[in-house]
Amino acid sequence: MNRRRVLVAMSGGVDSSVAAALLKEDGYDVVGVAMRLAPDAEQKSRPVSGGSCCSADDFEDARRVAERLEFPFYVVDLRADFEARVIRNFVSEYLKGRTPNPCVLCNREIKFDRLWERARALEADCVATGHYARIASEARGRFHLLRARDGAKDQSYFLFSLTQTELARTLFPLGEMTKAEVRAKARELGLANAEKRDSQEICFVPEGNYAAAVERMCDAAHIRPGKIVAPDGTVCGSHPGIHHFTVGQRRGLGVAAREPLYVREIRSESAEVVVAGRALLGAGGLVLESLSMVDPSPFRLGTLNAEVKIRYRHAPVGATISTLSGGRAKVVFRNHGPAVTPGQACVIYCGEEVLGGGFIQRAL
Repeated sequence: MNRRRVLVAMSGGVDSSVAAALLKEDGYDVVGVAMRLAPDAEQKSRPVSGGSCCSADDFEDARRVAERLEFPFYVVDLRADFEARVIRNFVSEYLKGRTPNPCVLCNREIKFDRLWERARALEADCVATGHYARIASEARGRFHLLRARDGAKDQSYFLFSLTQTELARTLFPLGEMTKAEVRAKARELGLANAEKRDSQEICFVPEGNYAAAVERMCDAAHIRPGKIVAPDGTVCGSHPGIHHFTVGQRRGLGVAAREPLYVREIRSESAEVVVAGRALLGAGGLVLESLSMVDPSPFRLGTLNAEVKIRYRHAPVGATISTLSGGRAKVVFRNHGPAVTPGQACVIYCGEEVLGGGFIQRAL
């Protein structure tokens, strides 16, 4: 029997609960841990139907699962780290006119960094989560990060920064399962959260209003109102702050026009929001920063032909990627591509495999 100790990150949802159950069935010595992340004002109890996470109810759901499956469970307080590494970045990026992805940062900075420190303290051999993704290994010791079997639930996009060292000590028990199979397993085990709704919101923005969250968490002096302009500079209106906008946004522009207008560009220096028709939204490529490769070997020839996803729900597009100085890369789409949103993650794929990625600095 496998008696390796595994620390399972438990959110109180059905996915992490079933992940823990599967590992227990496989003979692992399971220890469940829930992470207290969001500020106290956001950690209040919320109804299950709310679709959020990290509440007192969620911690209690995770505790009930651990009791039913008979393994120890703890709540670890990571609020200070989450504030410093995720929330501050979220606020800073929006105030610069960029659109951050806090879930990517949370995975990199908290779940596979600070949580691993807790795992070592508990003498755990590995960390497991309820992510829908797969890890494959070669006999020579190289690890591959792959998409999940359930394409509709695949979360490999959020994990592009995992290194070979981290993959070697990480388990994704749900990678070969569909969501329907996970819920069926939860029912079979009699778990009370088998029908619990998936989390849809950022844990520290429970109301889903990003602009209001930024205003609540920053000094009012940093709010930058400005003008809404056409690509030729014509003033179309005004706005209360660039943090209200993201590239590609259509709703809530407050501008009347004959055709639907979208945010094409956010100029942080002048606090101008550029709007245009859909035909002017696309880009030829992008420059990404903070490049992180699961394995750097694909760049040994200088350039890489692959596919990239520039939003979690976007379809991959073909591209040629070449490295630049300072941990950056140039991504040129093979065909004229979609609107590019600075601050979002750009993830590099080769078929089912995640090769790496970074954060979008600017469009080409």
